[in-house]
Amino acid sequence: MDHNEWLVSTSAYDSSAQGKVYLIGAGPGDPDLITVKALRYLQAADVVLYDRLINPQLLDEMRPGATRVFVGKGPMHHPLEQSMISELLIAYARQN
Repeated sequence: MDHNEWLVSTSAYDSSAQGKVYLIGAGPGDPDLITVKALRYLQAADVVLYDRLINPQLLDEMRPGATRVFVGKGPMHHPLEQSMISELLIAYARQN
């Protein structure tokens, strides 16, 4: 995962369906530069996995009750390996 991306996992409203995972680029740090579609996904997300580069104002756009998961990736510092982040995405998506 590129360091300028955060991961958004949204679940389907149909309980028989699997959740969906979206990868959204956080851009250069200015929250006004996020796309309209990316903002919609962020506002609808049940779970957001993010790293240190996301602007906190974007996290404020999350809906009440949504789960935030800091995966903390930074240059030469990876508390969670990419494989573990991928496993988290899959686990959250399967929760619906």
